[in-house]
Amino acid sequence: MSAFSDALSVTSSGLKAQANRLRVVSENIANVDTPGYRRKSIPFELERNSTSLARVEAGQVSLDKRELERIHDPSHPMADESGHYEGSNVNLIIEIADAREAQRSYEANLKMFDQTRQMSTGLMDLLRR
Repeated sequence: MSAFSDALSVTSSGLKAQANRLRVVSENIANVDTPGYRRKSIPFELERNSTSLARVEAGQVSLDKRELERIHDPSHPMADESGHYEGSNVNLIIEIADAREAQRSYEANLKMFDQTRQMSTGLMDLLRR
């Protein structure tokens, strides 16, 4: 493989991983008020079939083991005899911060992908002369 295709491969793996991360974060945000919902997280791992390149891939989604928030609302249909039910353990502030970080990382990978493509095009133009 050429250096250009290697660079494109590494940046595209980063784009895919950050897209998966954004999907998980958006699921968490959508379910912030869902009773019994546990926050999901997704780790990044080195790609298993990767040779010497540092390609990443999204790992397996895991659920947050922290306790669910106990909410007192006797009128809620899921409330027990004491008037409590289990909410979610999603913290909206953390999810927004994670979304911003994933978005910025995605944009950085996209910029690198575009720079590599432009350099490759420039090299091809030079070789044609």
